[in-house]
Amino acid sequence: MGMFDGKREARVKVSKASWKKAMRIFAYIRPYRIRFSIGIIFLFLSTMSSMLFPALLGKLMSIGMGSSSEPTPEILDTGTSTQLDWLELSTMNEVLILLAIVLISQAVFSFFRIYLFAGVTERMLAKLRQSTYEHLIKLPMAFFDKKRVGELNSRIASDISLLQETFMTTLAEFLRQMIIIVTGTAFLIFISYKLTLMMFVTFPVMIVAAVFFGRFIKKLSKETQQSIADSQIIVEETFSGIANVKSFVNEFFEVVRYRKVTEEVRDIAMKGATWRGAFAAFIILGIFGSITFVIWQGVLLVESGVIGPGELVSFLIYCVFVGASLGGSADLFAKIQKSVGATENLMDLLEEKHEDIVVAPATPDTLVSKGDLAFTNVSFEYPSRLDKTVLNDVSFSVKSGERVAIVGPSGAGKSTVVSLLLRFYDPTKGHISLDGKDINNYPLADLRRQMAVVPQDILLFGGTIRENIAYGNPNATEEAIVKAAEQANAAEFVNSFSEGYDTLVGERGVQLSGGQRQRIAIARAILKDPKILLLDEATSSLDSESEKLVQEALDKLMVGRTSVVIAHRLATIRKANRILVLEDGTIRESGTHEELLALENGLYKSLSTLQFDPT
Repeated sequence: MGMFDGKREARVKVSKASWKKAMRIFAYIRPYRIRFSIGIIFLFLSTMSSMLFPALLGKLMSIGMGSSSEPTPEILDTGTSTQLDWLELSTMNEVLILLAIVLISQAVFSFFRIYLFAGVTERMLAKLRQSTYEHLIKLPMAFFDKKRVGELNSRIASDISLLQETFMTTLAEFLRQMIIIVTGTAFLIFISYKLTLMMFVTFPVMIVAAVFFGRFIKKLSKETQQSIADSQIIVEETFSGIANVKSFVNEFFEVVRYRKVTEEVRDIAMKGATWRGAFAAFIILGIFGSITFVIWQGVLLVESGVIGPGELVSFLIYCVFVGASLGGSADLFAKIQKSVGATENLMDLLEEKHEDIVVAPATPDTLVSKGDLAFTNVSFEYPSRLDKTVLNDVSFSVKSGERVAIVGPSGAGKSTVVSLLLRFYDPTKGHISLDGKDINNYPLADLRRQMAVVPQDILLFGGTIRENIAYGNPNATEEAIVKAAEQANAAEFVNSFSEGYDTLVGERGVQLSGGQRQRIAIARAILKDPKILLLDEATSSLDSESEKLVQEALDKLMVGRTSVVIAHRLATIRKANRILVLEDGTIRESGTHEELLALENGLYKSLSTLQFDPT
């Protein structure tokens, strides 16, 4: 699938463990178990009412043919009753009235069955979507380093939609077919056990075939779901980076990449369809072939007087019911197998260990820190790159209100410092403290509420300017939002738009320039009013005019706050209380701008010379 393909998930064989994991989905039905149970009752009643039709039609046939004499208790040597003794009806009108009652009852039962199952399914799936999303959003950054957005989107969309079809239609229909098979078989035995034995002579063979086909189809269904997820990843990546695709004129490359993965989906799906078709054909051939044989034997029994014509009609209709149910259950079981694969995928996601964070708004007793930070002998490797030490025995401290800048070559580990402060990851060795206390001892939500990040690449959500600024404090007043925009030097350009703060920024903020997005992000940080400010190369991608406006806003924002500034442009950090120079994950130099320039052969001086005097 091309150079961007990730390693595909391991294929899981069908086992008791797989089914057990899939059964956990019923935990989401538990709150609605009464409604679900009533739906099962209506399902049973609607199915049982339909099972009265063959008997009533047979009785109608017997009456019409003049065979409605008083039932006799005579039992032939075969042990089979010659009449349906339990059906004490003697006139056609009585049968027709009973048929009408059964028909109306079945319609009512079916309505309530569908209504109740739909209600339970929609409530259960809404809760499942909420739980899955809430769980995903609480997972650590290490998880998102390994997963792609398209795959996660597929899990929430495609897999849950598949469960919707299963619980609303497939499961109910499968239960209905099982009831028909069991009840129909009972009626068949009641009418004539000899004909029933002839009918089910191939039944054990079909059971073995169902198990074999079911396992194989389950595996193919899981592969299909994974391939669909892979195709969704390509769509997500392509349209998220559409500007890059077009600038590199790679439309053809992306079309070929997507075509290849969708053709793989097609091939796997067609393989599964072939096996499902073969299974259905086998079932149909076995069932309806035996029905043909039974009809021949039934006619012989009628001629010999063992059973009546009406009973033969009832028997044959029950045969059709049972045969159709057995044939249809193959495809229904395959669909259930497919939903088991989707459920497994969801359960695997829900088993991922999430961060210890409470998804809830801040409370009055939320931690308010002084802002003293300290790194003590911190070393770190990313979980996905354990062979590469990013930080090596790093120690430094930042007093409350101080401004510390971190500079160094690309890949030196500067941005990793920000990630560790936010506890996106935990140090491999050493510890980080806030106000003299290890940050691991603070509630994660409280810790992050003390900090605000203004990164180089700003992500704005596709709403209005007001909504994006208010993201820093969803409970902020209109006055506070406008004031934050003014402090961030954003009010002027916001008011220049015809819709002002109601202007839509577009997906990821594409309707705004880089400098405008940066100032919206600063306004967001101002509104959050953090004690600790983390600036990760916030001005490195801006033109001179935008940089000046953004730097002015940042200078206002940093007043009275502990600030850690990751910088590429050294001109922006001359006012820092201290500058740390990182190289290969180690602090090589530390001091003020003037002190570092005074060092002979110093790394900071070398970087400064390259920027300000490249000749």
